[in-house]
Amino acid sequence: MAVLAALVAALLVPVAASSARADGTPTATFAKVSDWGSGWQGQFTLTNGSSQTVNGWKVAFDLPSGTTVGSYWDALLTSAPPHYTFTNRDYNASIPPGGTVTFGFLGSGSGAPANCTLNGASCGGGGTNPPGGPGAPGTPSVSARTDTSLTLTWTAGTGTPTGYRVYEGSTVAATGTGTTATVTGLAACSTHTYTVRAYDANGESAASAPVTGTTTGCATGPLPKHFLTGYWQDFVNSAKPLRLADVPNEYDLVAVAFGDATGKPGEVAFSLDPGLSSALGGYTDAQFKADIAALHARGKKVILSVGGQNGTVQVGDASSAATFASSMGRIISAYGFDGVDIDLENGVNPAAMEQALRALRSQVGAGLIITMAPQTIDMQSTGASYFQLALKIKDILTVVHTQFYNSGAMLGCDQKVYGQGSVDFMTALACIQLQNGLRPDQVALGLPAGPGAAGGGVVPPSMVNSALDCLARGTNCGSFKPSQTYPDIRGAMTWSINWDVTNGNGFAKTVRPHLDALP
Repeated sequence: MAVLAALVAALLVPVAASSARADGTPTATFAKVSDWGSGWQGQFTLTNGSSQTVNGWKVAFDLPSGTTVGSYWDALLTSAPPHYTFTNRDYNASIPPGGTVTFGFLGSGSGAPANCTLNGASCGGGGTNPPGGPGAPGTPSVSARTDTSLTLTWTAGTGTPTGYRVYEGSTVAATGTGTTATVTGLAACSTHTYTVRAYDANGESAASAPVTGTTTGCATGPLPKHFLTGYWQDFVNSAKPLRLADVPNEYDLVAVAFGDATGKPGEVAFSLDPGLSSALGGYTDAQFKADIAALHARGKKVILSVGGQNGTVQVGDASSAATFASSMGRIISAYGFDGVDIDLENGVNPAAMEQALRALRSQVGAGLIITMAPQTIDMQSTGASYFQLALKIKDILTVVHTQFYNSGAMLGCDQKVYGQGSVDFMTALACIQLQNGLRPDQVALGLPAGPGAAGGGVVPPSMVNSALDCLARGTNCGSFKPSQTYPDIRGAMTWSINWDVTNGNGFAKTVRPHLDALP
């Protein structure tokens, strides 16, 4: 930052997102602290002009094309370009009456924030409480959900209001005389943001802070609400070789590792590994297909994982995307696979792979299971190509089971550094995905099955259960505790089924029953 200060004097230059303060309401004012042409340092100043303490804040704005946010401080970034949302850190969540809080970030490009909101209201002020009228209600929470409704609960503000109005944007969604209301007539698996205002004969109060909720009824596909995924090794190493039919019954989804690259860009091939066939006494292609059918008869799903540590399938343009889709379609048809897992550790082209997966789904049908197994570094921010792919195919994506191992220390969603092999590592990194666009039912925890399965990040299965509890219930957390619970968190994945069996099947026997006990 010293270099930046040397480039341009630290003079506050108000720009478009700034607004005059409206007395009696919180405001957020933006200024470019410094500007060196190709980029700038920005700062928001939040001022509480109301008579009530602000407990928690969220500043959202848009940036024009060609302008992006880089590093940031004193806030958490919880959404992606072109729309950015910053929320408070633990230490600056509270703004007393008359108090201020600042946070900042580096921007590239020549643009500046526009369409700025503070807690759902204009950054210039979210309205004032009428003279002699009621004060703004406390921040609402979602206290109940159904497929078609959301119930909100809040605390009363000052005064004695006649009643309350629940707003979605500028539209009244519900009214009531008490501090709870149910919004009905909603679509299943739909997300809504509400504010609440109190009213009496003097008028309407300022708006509460916003709350966002999602109705139930999200399609979970042909899998349980919470499920366990395991990788089956189509190769021989120190783990026990297995026929596919010998996969323990605890596993709901079996990912066959791996589909191979050919000399043609985008093309996927699959065959049983000769070494594995020999180790199993002559395991044949016909027996493998019969074993897939046997797993289907047990209610299991089987997918082909493409990539892995040595996988080099390249999908970088429209031609290779079409080749990927057609070759995978043939393999699925020949073997009876239920879907595909993208585990390309050599990187992905989000646009081309999206095209490939949508084309494959058009061939196979809407029941196609699509999973992803990125490394932790690939899901650190929405700027990463893997994360971009997940968001591009969110409408057809089944689950992302990030590999929370073999990575060393990483940043959590709170911008703190956590070491692998801990509850905090799993929960704080899963939080990045949960806060940045993926639904909870699209997020699962990927861990090694036990000793020998990975070079780092091996944890006791009970620790996986603790991380699931922390995310789903807010219990058994470490030092990091998410700001909300995610009861729809999808489940867990392990590398690999073979290593789990080698180690006594402890992972599956411990984690699978716990998944059944989640909300």
